[in-house]
Amino acid sequence: MGVEGIQGLHHVTALAGDPRGNLGFYREVLGLRLVKRTVNFDDPGAYHLYYGDALGRPGTLLTFFLWPGGTRGRVGAGQVMALALTIPEASIGYWQERLQAYGVVVERIAPRFQEEEVVLGFRDPDGLALELATHPRAGERPGWPDGPVPPAHAIRGLHAVTLLETVAELTLRFLIEEMGFRVERAEGDRIRLKIGPGGPGAWVDLHVDPRASRGRVAVGTVHHVAWRVRDVAEQQAWRARLQARGFHVTPVMDRKYFRSIYFREPGGVLFEIATDPPGFTVDEPPERLGTGLMLPDWLEPQRGEIERALPPLEGS
Repeated sequence: MGVEGIQGLHHVTALAGDPRGNLGFYREVLGLRLVKRTVNFDDPGAYHLYYGDALGRPGTLLTFFLWPGGTRGRVGAGQVMALALTIPEASIGYWQERLQAYGVVVERIAPRFQEEEVVLGFRDPDGLALELATHPRAGERPGWPDGPVPPAHAIRGLHAVTLLETVAELTLRFLIEEMGFRVERAEGDRIRLKIGPGGPGAWVDLHVDPRASRGRVAVGTVHHVAWRVRDVAEQQAWRARLQARGFHVTPVMDRKYFRSIYFREPGGVLFEIATDPPGFTVDEPPERLGTGLMLPDWLEPQRGEIERALPPLEGS
């Protein structure tokens, strides 16, 4: 391909409403660690919260832009229709009981791909479609050992994203020919592709529905999907490659904890290519991750104004 391969999912960013409700659900119910509380660098009046494993490693990160009182979105063609997180094979019963104990409606428990994985479907407080998926390789990644969920059952990171498309051909060709994905299997109206080493955290599923209408990206929907590269040099090579193929790609943006470029795949989903370094310990030690409001240097002069505009978070 002329550039180094993408290694898998880096993070997924969604839109949420109530900040306290979001924090309570993802930290207390799902047991993810809040690894960074900051603001949307492009809209510093809004929180940007990052959840993940103990260090916020790439491939474990689920992040949210918080829009209190924002319009509820609607999933449609050219969007992510579900986000799956990995759990150990023996944990499906634990999670069903835990979610129900917190009043979360479990929409389905279904096997997928000849019962290789069992999927528990539900929604977060803003209606975001989530899945917990079992897999034999779940144990290859640790969860957060110090959270409210016992380590044996802890979520192990991102599993896969499911893209909703009206036709498969354009997106499928792009993923294979331009990004280096390989088709792993197909089942019904779902096509699974893998990137890099494959396995949990390195999958994208295509769900094809010719009747799907366009949706609205707002509260309760995914904003973008980020893919991992090792460093800025690899990212620059990807930017040049995509531009040469006629894609509009943003300049490299400094997100403090990684560098980012953005573009849309042919079906309309917003993709990001993000670097693994420098990571979340650049401004907080591991034991303090997620405890303070962290800002990039260029927003520090506005800290007072920003802090006054943000709603309080639990523990702030």
